[in-house]
Amino acid sequence: MSYSDLKEKWLEHYKTAPAQLEKMGDVKGLISAFNANVDAVIKVNGKFIERIIAENKLDLTKIVGDGENCIQTNEDAIRGFLQCFQAGKAEEWLIEDKAVFNWLNETIGYDKLQMGGQGGIVANVMAVCGVDSVYVHCASSPKEQSQLFLDLDNLLTVDDNGEVAKASKVDRKNDLPLIHWIIEFDKGDEINLNERVYTCPKANRFIATYDPLNFKLHIDEHFSKKMSQSDINPEYIILSGYQMLHETLKDGSKGADKIDASKAMIKEWRKSCPDNLLHLEVASTQDKAVRKHLIDSLVESVDSLGFNERELIDILEVIGEDELAEKCEANINAETMFEGMLKIFEYTQCPRMQLHMFGLYLTLQKKGFKVSPMQNRDGMQLAATIAAAKAGTGAINTKDVLLWAQGHQVSDVGLNELSNLQNLITAKFGENSLLETGIFENELIEVIAVPTILIEKPVTLVGMGDTISSVSLVGAR
Repeated sequence: MSYSDLKEKWLEHYKTAPAQLEKMGDVKGLISAFNANVDAVIKVNGKFIERIIAENKLDLTKIVGDGENCIQTNEDAIRGFLQCFQAGKAEEWLIEDKAVFNWLNETIGYDKLQMGGQGGIVANVMAVCGVDSVYVHCASSPKEQSQLFLDLDNLLTVDDNGEVAKASKVDRKNDLPLIHWIIEFDKGDEINLNERVYTCPKANRFIATYDPLNFKLHIDEHFSKKMSQSDINPEYIILSGYQMLHETLKDGSKGADKIDASKAMIKEWRKSCPDNLLHLEVASTQDKAVRKHLIDSLVESVDSLGFNERELIDILEVIGEDELAEKCEANINAETMFEGMLKIFEYTQCPRMQLHMFGLYLTLQKKGFKVSPMQNRDGMQLAATIAAAKAGTGAINTKDVLLWAQGHQVSDVGLNELSNLQNLITAKFGENSLLETGIFENELIEVIAVPTILIEKPVTLVGMGDTISSVSLVGAR
């Protein structure tokens, strides 16, 4: 079958997207936890940085010198930026002194504020998709945070008194804003310091983060108690935020203990809706000890895992599959990624896992999982449609935008990946029609693969993975 014919076939498959979106309104309750924060985005140029250094009489020797990748002084913040600028790379450094946080707020400022953190992004997406009641956990929810939630009656958190309230209207005045400064820079820009010129080779960003609560997985007690009540009925619980933990935190506590405490708490949340689905969005977890504890301890309780290519490789590294991790890193494609998924599936025994990669979404699950292959395919197609709308328009803040990409054809990139995956599955398990149907089943596993819609010049890619994973699961009905 030609690619032209295949695109027409997949266009027909994708026609289920509007009906799947409507079905999301049948979901009575969903919890999104744990991390929401404020992303303060600003584009700066070299002249601006030069002026900041001069006007604040910063010590140049500390800015151009070596040091730890953390921010304890004003000079550290500029040093981190300069390192990323001159290498054209992205890094995130933590702000450890509140005085530096205040200085950045006054001195650097921002162009715009946007929702940050997987928990916050997922909550906004689920609410605009029509889930009846979306409960979002906020370690901190002053006005600066709350105003980033969509102004929707079905998007809820807890207020100062511990009562459920509309998230966008909550103002816990004593809470501290948790801000991640995303400082962007352009290729070719220059910074002149002490007659040395630093030229940026690639557009990128430096992230300076003041987030003392999410970095220790702080959990709001009022929220936790409310989610344990019998009238919440969370049909879905979507977890994220563990990626910010470290093996040992600054106060001496252990990241593993934080994970275990959350695991016990979530067990209480699930009692009111024992048939619910618990999904963990893995995210980029830098601390290997935390990453391994997540896989060895928390994953045994979850029904579904979500990850991208990098996060899949990160998991392989902590389950003793270093050779396969290297193979995947050297050649990232649907075939190597599927080999990796099979190993993770075998190791964790997690009943469902989904990979979102460029051009293709891929779900691997146990035979007979409560969400059927066809339901999964329909949910993944809805996710691809909504993700394309986000990329093409820049925001999915209103329901009328969600199906903006309906009728767009799937990409050649996705069909190429799917064709190669079909060949691999044929070699491993026998003949199949994955390229035409996106579904393969045998007596042990179910594989669902969907080529996606790609937008040539995306307005934004922020929060794309969280959008894909959550809609793929909750839209699979």
